Amino acid sequence: MRLDPRAPLVLDTRELGRRPGSERKRSLTAPAPADLGIEVLRVPEGSPIEFDIRLEAVVEGVLVTGTAQAVLAGECVRCLEEISSGITADFQELFVYDDGDTQEEETEDGETSRLHGDLLDLEPLLRDAVVLALPFQPLCQEDCPGLCSECGIRLADAPDHTHDDQIDPRWAALQQLAEQQDAGPQGPTSTTSGRTSGLTEE
Repeated sequence: MRLDPRAPLVLDTRELGRRPGSERKRSLTAPAPADLGIEVLRVPEGSPIEFDIRLEAVVEGVLVTGTAQAVLAGECVRCLEEISSGITADFQELFVYDDGDTQEEETEDGETSRLHGDLLDLEPLLRDAVVLALPFQPLCQEDCPGLCSECGIRLADAPDHTHDDQIDPRWAALQQLAEQQDAGPQGPTSTTSGRTSGLTEE
């Protein structure tokens, strides 16, 4: 795979050289790539990401250490309120030289980051760092009460929000029978009175 040296997240390491121990520091701003983050919280595409990077030449390749600062946009997993905040993601990765001697060397999981000539691609490293730094379940506030399960209102906006107690459907028929009994005696009473009166007249 050939890298475009003009791509915003591609770094040229020629100034560093290959003498172990030499290092360079870089500060740069690059636009965020698409789909950076998770479904409910992400770095908006094209928004600026601030990088502070140290490149260090080692025997095997170039050790990249640094931080990336970006803005986040998403929604609370409990109440779906919009979230806007910042994030600082730390990263460190060894990019091995793309030489014949190291071509076959792989890490245990088979994923070795490699230099492409003198170029290295920060994007995979950035994606891993951002995802690891994101909260597993983003919330608008730590004690977000979520949404009302009956009407969907955001409970943080209406802390006193309540609903009348709902009758367990298993008891609904019993309550209906009780209501009928409460209303029923007038009918039978008048009938009984009529019959009693009739017997008296006879």
